[in-house]
Amino acid sequence: MIEYALLKWIHILSATLLFGTGLGSAFYKWCADRSNNIPAIAHTNRMVVIADWAFTTPTIIIQPITGIWLLSLLHIPLTQGWVLLTFGLYLLAGGCWLPVVYLQIRMRDLAMQAQRDKRPLTNTYQRYTRLWFWLGIPAFGAMIGVYFLMVFKPQIGF
Repeated sequence: MIEYALLKWIHILSATLLFGTGLGSAFYKWCADRSNNIPAIAHTNRMVVIADWAFTTPTIIIQPITGIWLLSLLHIPLTQGWVLLTFGLYLLAGGCWLPVVYLQIRMRDLAMQAQRDKRPLTNTYQRYTRLWFWLGIPAFGAMIGVYFLMVFKPQIGF
């Protein structure tokens, strides 16, 4: 049972880091962008990219590994409806996250260039910001759904 408890702790801690880093990064980036303070925007974008590599990427890998391992320990089949829906929502969130990573790197570079050149942010930066925001909505909703499914494990038939 120690294996289960430790694995569950890692899974919950990882999920918390994944969700918290995403929500925190989104909030701070949104606030910085609204400030029109180019040095603050450049710094925040740099930190968002670092946070994604340091926290989000490892947790994205840890989550399915520990989740499948826990299901195995509990003898819960991967074909259960709530499990399949969890995987689907997780893939949806990941499908939104991959372009967001690219956008964050590009926005970081554009903001740093604007800071170096002492110029306002480009229309490209603004377009990327809007796309980044709109990709975050389904990703956030999907992760809320994953949390719901993990806690309540509803009987869902497919």
